[in-house]
Amino acid sequence: MNESKMKEEVWTTVQELNRLWVIENKADDLVNYFHKNMVAIIPAGRLRVEGQEACVAGWKQFTQTAKIHFWKESDPKIDLYGNGSFAIVTYYFSMSFDIGGKTINMDGRDMFSLVNEEGKWWVVADQYSADPK
Repeated sequence: MNESKMKEEVWTTVQELNRLWVIENKADDLVNYFHKNMVAIIPAGRLRVEGQEACVAGWKQFTQTAKIHFWKESDPKIDLYGNGSFAIVTYYFSMSFDIGGKTINMDGRDMFSLVNEEGKWWVVADQYSADPK
């Protein structure tokens, strides 16, 4: 498979998993995208989130706590390594959600690391943060 096609597959994977938890409120289905050994660095906690189960639970907790009104990804950059077996995806996002009685409008950036195992892209790491403007 050529590099352009692989990059398209990686970006589609990221968009699909974002759609699941943000738009469709199906965070449990992230088990089909998050690697069993996934780690996440999130702005709300000092410690990393470790493992598929903990990561899915974290995303699910957010969707149960917040009411998401808007989500948009922009300016993706996909880099492939290891003969197309590993990818880094960075992009910017905008979102709006209600939480704790407040409406939050947030711009941020996200960085996913994915590995291709047996023909499927799996997220092995995620780090995101609000735009520091």
